[in-house]
Amino acid sequence: MPIADIASAYADAVTTVFSSPIAAKAWFASAAAVLVAVQLATAARMWGRLRGVVPLADATAKRVHRWSGRLAVLCTVPVVFHCVLILGFRATDVRVAIHSIVGSFVYGALAAKIAFLRDPRHPAWALPVAGGAVAALLVALWLTSSLWYFTRVRFGF
Repeated sequence: MPIADIASAYADAVTTVFSSPIAAKAWFASAAAVLVAVQLATAARMWGRLRGVVPLADATAKRVHRWSGRLAVLCTVPVVFHCVLILGFRATDVRVAIHSIVGSFVYGALAAKIAFLRDPRHPAWALPVAGGAVAALLVALWLTSSLWYFTRVRFGF
């Protein structure tokens, strides 16, 4: 299937709900950014911080953390599909270049975080650093894409 057919099928699918593929990306990325905030709050709670701010039991905080992470990754899948397969790496201006470079690292940082979860032999600091890196990269992507879209192009569906 040629790339033009894939792009057209993707655009047809997302424009059943959104005004354009770019609007879909902005909203999916925004949902992921909100879930990243939940990830940060529950991670801090699990590591003994924010006990008074995030009043969840330990088991509940872990469950919310896991599910918010799964949902955040799920929200990024259509965004990554469009960015990587349809648009590709671009450097048309500084914002787009930064966005493309940062985007190149997100799933690698996510893979590192998951690897640290699965292997208990890593140093204690590795998991929070990897999780923080994933969060920082996703926020940088949101700032260079969704925020730009909502403030410069349009706000809405």
